[in-house]
Amino acid sequence: MPKFTERLQNAWNAFLSREPTRYYDYGSYGSYRPERVRLTGNNERTIVGSIYNRIALDCAMIDFHHVITDSEGNFKEIRRGGLENCLTVSANLDQTGRGLMLDIVMSLFDEGYVAVFPTDCSENPYLTSNYEILKLRVGRISSWYSDRVRISVYSERDGKRVERVVPKDQVAIIENPLYATMNEPNSVLQRLLRKIRLLDYIDEQSSSGKLDLIIQLPYVIKTEARRQQAEIRRKDIERQLSGSKYGIAYTDGTERITQLNKSLDNNLWAQVKDLTAMLYNQLGLTEAVLNGTAKEEEMINYYNRTVDPILSFIADEMKRKFISQTARSQGQTIMYFRDPFRLIPVSSIAEIADKLTRNEILSSNEIRTKLGYKPSDDPSANELRNSNLNRSENDVPATAPNVESDGKQQKLIKEKNQNEV
Repeated sequence: MPKFTERLQNAWNAFLSREPTRYYDYGSYGSYRPERVRLTGNNERTIVGSIYNRIALDCAMIDFHHVITDSEGNFKEIRRGGLENCLTVSANLDQTGRGLMLDIVMSLFDEGYVAVFPTDCSENPYLTSNYEILKLRVGRISSWYSDRVRISVYSERDGKRVERVVPKDQVAIIENPLYATMNEPNSVLQRLLRKIRLLDYIDEQSSSGKLDLIIQLPYVIKTEARRQQAEIRRKDIERQLSGSKYGIAYTDGTERITQLNKSLDNNLWAQVKDLTAMLYNQLGLTEAVLNGTAKEEEMINYYNRTVDPILSFIADEMKRKFISQTARSQGQTIMYFRDPFRLIPVSSIAEIADKLTRNEILSSNEIRTKLGYKPSDDPSANELRNSNLNRSENDVPATAPNVESDGKQQKLIKEKNQNEV
């Protein structure tokens, strides 16, 4: 342990240390994060924003790994490297691996297609295919060319979004598999958004504070003098209503007032409810999935119809663009793994754990790790063995023969034979 004087000399505190006297230019700055995804078309103001966030969050909770497979395509081991670090630990200066996945899915739903761009590499990707990806960023595609795309991506060096024209084989271009449901101009989602905007506009008009009154005066308004007299009368009623504590005004007994701000009967709300139910059905969603009360069958249907297609599109495109043909021939690929224990209730964990260990699918330490417990030091806890059965003679390790005891036994047998003779 360092001495007290050494600790005093080498210690550092952010609040006790002085600011540097030399001015340092930190670049552009602002009160909002410039790289954070923001929904367009007022999507964040409707229920669509919550649907986007729920699906994107479930997709981000799935583990992506750069792995090595065997000759049959089965998972063998995780390949440690730059791409694995981007997918699991740190994608860039501002985002973790899960943050990158959340950004990808949210941008995918909002734009319809998105680009995942490697901003830092160990070698120049235009000169060689043997390079490690060090950082990844999500960019919006602004222009399409025959073999290139123009993307808008956040630059860590400039502190703002910049545009770059990159070859299509150097960037992962991911399309929303639910594009026909979400992003087509006449899709269910876009129709729902238009109905919600119209309903909001009618609500704003009805709650704007206008009275919408028609005053019928006891004379015919045809001359300019009568119009001026009617205008004076209208302003007088407005002044009475605005100046009164309870909004009360008086009129002549010969005048009639008709109010027009009564709500008109329309079926906009019914249409919004029907389109919302239709959208849930096409996305494989239910209200129970959104509020967290869904049963096992509903969650399985949700993951199979909604989450898995999105993850498959992302994994396939990353494998196609970020892993070379030589690496793919060596068994390298990108896989995603969903933890099934997250959907299992506590009352069923013991039974499922017993079945997995009894059928030699998982070891005891692997089960303990899934449950959040540290591994056991017992060597048998790492074995794929049914603990309910006794070990056979073949499983018991053979012991080395004791040469000394065998020699004594043979000597006693020889002496016994001589005495008998």
